[in-house]
Amino acid sequence: MSDHLPTSRSRAVQLDSFGGPEVLGVREIPAPQAGPGQVRVRVTAAGLNPMDWIMTADADTAARFGLSLPAGFGTDYAGVVDQVGAEVTGFAPGDRVFGGALSRAVADFVVIDPAGAAANEAHHTPEGVDDRTAATFTIAGRTASAALAAVSPGPGDTVLVGGAGGGVGVFAVQLARMAGARVIGTGSAASSEFLRELGAEPVTYGDGLADRVRALAPGGVTAAIDLYGTETLHAARELGVPDSRICTIATKVDGVPAANGANAAPGALEEIARLVAAGRLRVPIAASFPVEQIHRATELQAGRHVRGKIVIDL
Repeated sequence: MSDHLPTSRSRAVQLDSFGGPEVLGVREIPAPQAGPGQVRVRVTAAGLNPMDWIMTADADTAARFGLSLPAGFGTDYAGVVDQVGAEVTGFAPGDRVFGGALSRAVADFVVIDPAGAAANEAHHTPEGVDDRTAATFTIAGRTASAALAAVSPGPGDTVLVGGAGGGVGVFAVQLARMAGARVIGTGSAASSEFLRELGAEPVTYGDGLADRVRALAPGGVTAAIDLYGTETLHAARELGVPDSRICTIATKVDGVPAANGANAAPGALEEIARLVAAGRLRVPIAASFPVEQIHRATELQAGRHVRGKIVIDL
């Protein structure tokens, strides 16, 4: 955060109309204050996710998430507690935390109810995990955990992961490998080495996907997670994977389990953080931008070709 900014004021990314990255602006607003049961976090980093710009693209979608204008932007954050309201236990000024603040995380300060539901929460950041990394956990980590739980991979499984190099994919690939499964991940030809480094065997997406997967895994594919649309789902069906062991996150198809972060098991996020702190799971940061470059960062995110995560520094 800028050293010159008084703690009574806050920069925040806001939008006054729904649309694309061009509607986002950095505004100076009164800093929110922590009330009873709340903590205020001085945000140092905010991770971007596709849902951030999907939620704010049009009024109908925004309304489904309870958003109205003017709205903030971004959900994942990491930073340091700087105010603690009455009746709060377990948090003190100076504590490093991460969590979710639905569509208001890209700001110098966020006020959180630590006992709140998902996307209004704070968790202690483990030692050894930097704030940029912690700012990527909440949505992608929870979503990957829920998707893995839906197909329950284990030793002997071969899992096809569609969109394996994206923000959720980097978590899903590594978690599936930790569970003992073989992972085949779809991506562009240019992402092959990146996917190998994550532990996936790369296969290019597009027409003929099922044939390319069949050549890689003549013994068959037993589960699939489609993190992008339906191409991986259709390829998995063509390869004989039963619908009960296919999961989508970006679309709903009758008979196929759909997962999102809200479905994640209690403690899933803390487990992700522990795995990162222990060096067992890594989160590639594709790029970081100062908050003043929010347009550029969001355009890159919305292009859906990023390998890993994009983070805003505050």
